[in-house]
Amino acid sequence: MWNKKFIKICLVVIWGIGIIQICVSCAARTKSRTVTAKNRYFKAETCYHKLRKNPGTQKYRYNWLRCINKFQAVYRRSPSSPWAPAGMYMSGELYGELYKRSHRKSDKQEAIDVFRRIIKQYSESRYRIKAAAAIRILETDASESRKSKRATHSITRKTVDNTTTITGIRYWSNPTYTRIVIDASRETSFTHRLLKKDPGINKPQRLYVDLKNSIQGKNIEKFTPINDNLLRNVRSGQYTPNVVRVVVDIKSIKTYKIFSLKHPFRVVLDMSGDSMGTWSTETTGKRRSKGVSAKQPQRDRPLIVVDPGHGGHDFGSSGYLKKVYEKDIALQIAGRLAKKIRKKLPYEVLMTRNSDRYLTLEERTAIANTKNADLFISIHANDSVNQSTYGIETYFLNLATENSEITVAARENATSTKNISDLQTILTDIMQNTKIDESKLLAGYIQDSSYNYLKRRYTHIKNKGVKKAPFYVLLGARMPAILIETSFISNPRECKRLTRSSYQEHLCEGIVNGIRKYVEKSRSAS
Repeated sequence: MWNKKFIKICLVVIWGIGIIQICVSCAARTKSRTVTAKNRYFKAETCYHKLRKNPGTQKYRYNWLRCINKFQAVYRRSPSSPWAPAGMYMSGELYGELYKRSHRKSDKQEAIDVFRRIIKQYSESRYRIKAAAAIRILETDASESRKSKRATHSITRKTVDNTTTITGIRYWSNPTYTRIVIDASRETSFTHRLLKKDPGINKPQRLYVDLKNSIQGKNIEKFTPINDNLLRNVRSGQYTPNVVRVVVDIKSIKTYKIFSLKHPFRVVLDMSGDSMGTWSTETTGKRRSKGVSAKQPQRDRPLIVVDPGHGGHDFGSSGYLKKVYEKDIALQIAGRLAKKIRKKLPYEVLMTRNSDRYLTLEERTAIANTKNADLFISIHANDSVNQSTYGIETYFLNLATENSEITVAARENATSTKNISDLQTILTDIMQNTKIDESKLLAGYIQDSSYNYLKRRYTHIKNKGVKKAPFYVLLGARMPAILIETSFISNPRECKRLTRSSYQEHLCEGIVNGIRKYVEKSRSAS
């Protein structure tokens, strides 16, 4: 009897050991599949980067399909791997880019089908939100194309269907600076010219902008009074049947800059007087429905403008964790930073937004300029399709030289990398008289202080350094201006940290230390 019991016990033990071995084997295979999927993804990403760098290879369809197949191999061979939705999403992205070049409906449909599969198969993945957004963009483009074709059949042959509508004029102003923005329904070419004052016909100095192939919108204000120290007013009208002319009547200006931004298209005019602002004076304005023009008393302390990125319908990047968005993280960090600056430094602080509301990128800079701010700090969270990417990096305005810099600028500007490349061709002129050296110095102190402060308290803190790129939000800033990518919201570890108040507090402590060091260095140098 005892022998039978012993045999049973032995059999149970052997069975248990077998189960454990099976579980260990399964876990090992799962880990192996994950590593393999990760390696496949990196190889596919390398293929894509090579394709992006060489415009010649982009002309041939098979080069695109080769990279698409590499991304598809990630989820086909390891569908349960965390890298699977990333590979699937990138294959959809590449099909979307290929469609822009081939104009084949089948390429667009392939992209939409891939994104729909992500929503269905990987509903818990953060790529579900990205896929849904990508589908809306593709379907919106198709809808607009159909509308455009219908409109073409309903008008005369002499009328083209790509006419731009000028939809509005906005402005922000103080006695030494005015920013005017001309909003349009789509991209168009424009010319501008500065006319001299003509006392003989009682005409002031004028700057006009002619927008080609354009019509004036029904609700646009044809006359907008400004009446600050620089400008009298802004006028707009249908100069010819296909040209809208916007005229700025000038009192006295020293310099002006004009440039365009995309998505949506708008033309920005920056008009400057004799003063660029100092640490001890300020005149500024309060936003009105049509613009800003007002005076305020001088201030005793320097002003730092803190800009929480995104907001309102602009969510920014989606986090690795569910319902974590860049706009909320940026607002939380900016709020903590503002409190710390007021408490620890003898400076005033102004936030461009204190709630979940949308601001255009050019409006954020205009707020800092009209307030005669001494520093401008824009707060963001980084993102990457490679979830293992992590670290902190700080940017200042300049020409981008690395693909990674162009990619980050395109994401934060809500535009394409091609538009960033186009912008760089005119950036040299826009950047004249801007505080690039001071901005680079500020970025260096803040980057080093943030990294050193965090690495003493956390593991896996990476210093990705100071970088340069043409960020819309920094264009035209009249003070040292930087953009901080605080951490990667796409990284599991850093996304969790970004949601924690303790990490935000430590991050802000490092930023404040960097500001203090920059100011001390600037004062000792002067």
